[in-house]
Parts: sequence; C-alpha cells; structure tokens
Amino acid sequence: MSYTIYICGVGGQGIIKTSVIIGEAAMNQGLDVVMSEIHGMSQRGGSVSTELKIGEFNSSIIPDTTADMLLSFEPIETIRGLHKVNKDSKIVYNTHPIVPSSSDMSYPSISGITSALKENFTHVLPIDATKLALDAGNILSLNMVLLGAVTADDKFPLSKDAVIDAMKNNLHERFHDLNLKAIENGYKSIKG
Repeated sequence: MSYTIYICGVGGQGIIKTSVIIGEAAMNQGLDVVMSEIHGMSQRGGSVSTELKIGEFNSSIIPDTTADMLLSFEPIETIRGLHKVNKDSKIVYNTHPIVPSSSDMSYPSISGITSALKENFTHVLPIDATKLALDAGNILSLNMVLLGAVTADDKFPLSKDAVIDAMKNNLHERFHDLNLKAIENGYKSIKG
C-alpha cells in the first residue's frame, strides 16, 4: 500500500498540525509514514506546504506529478501545488481566499479557478471549508473540516476513526467537540 498527499496553504491555517494528525493516524493503523514540511515566509500568511507518504518510502519528497492527493487550504496555494499532481489525482481545496494585505493584485475568481481545475483534472472537490469551520463554531477548525473531507474519499487509506483518535491525541480536550463537529461538516460535504 502506498499513498502520497501534498498539503498546502498559508501560515496560521493549521497545515502542519493536519499533517501531524494524518501521520499519527497512519502509524496507529500500523502503516509507515514519512513527512517533510516547508515554511515559506515562516509567518502567518506565508506559503506553507507539507508532503506525506504513507507506505514504504525512502524519501519524504513527492516527485512532481505523482501525488495521489492535493489538499489545499487556499485557492492560490492550490494553483501553486498543481506541479505535484496529475490528471487522476484527487484535489480537495478550500474555496475561501486569503488575499494578502500587502498585495495590490486582483484575486482571480474562485469560479474561474474551479472551472480551470475541472477542465484539467478528473477529481476536483472544492469545499467552502471556511464557512463549514464557522458553522462548527470557530474559524480555527478549518483544518479539521478539510481533514474530515479527505476521510470521506474512498481511496484515502486512513479510517475516519483513526484520524479522530489522532486529533484527540494532538489537540486540547476542551476543543474536541468543536473539532469533531468540524470533521463531520467536512466529511458530510463530500459524502453528501
């Protein structure tokens, strides 16, 4: 069994914590896992990405065009991560943009980004994870919404229960109910 996930977004969205939870869930299911992380600006708002390989691998870097899944927390970061996927990769991404305050560029339309992705890739799953996190009770549960969404994918190698157990082990108990609701919101957004 082998499965690779490229996760990207901006600093402060919980990309690295999400990767740690996925990695721990894989280990708890008896699977090997390797991970690397890249901090762009190493500050809130800078590009952040992680690469996870579940299975027997010697390196944590995912070669271009080979990722099984791109999990993106922000639309422009989705575009930046496309070099890691191929037409058959699963692309799960948050449709809510984070527009840099220092930029005078206009942000591309989300419908345009989604249309372009669907024209070039077979499995594109846009999700307004920001809205679903707010519905769960806190914007900071965005990463758990997206984590719930990936567990809904039939080819994702980890069970939702294993992911929930790893979440509980990595996040403070007082946030468990919020994060469980967020995971369920993400899961239901894909499973319907």
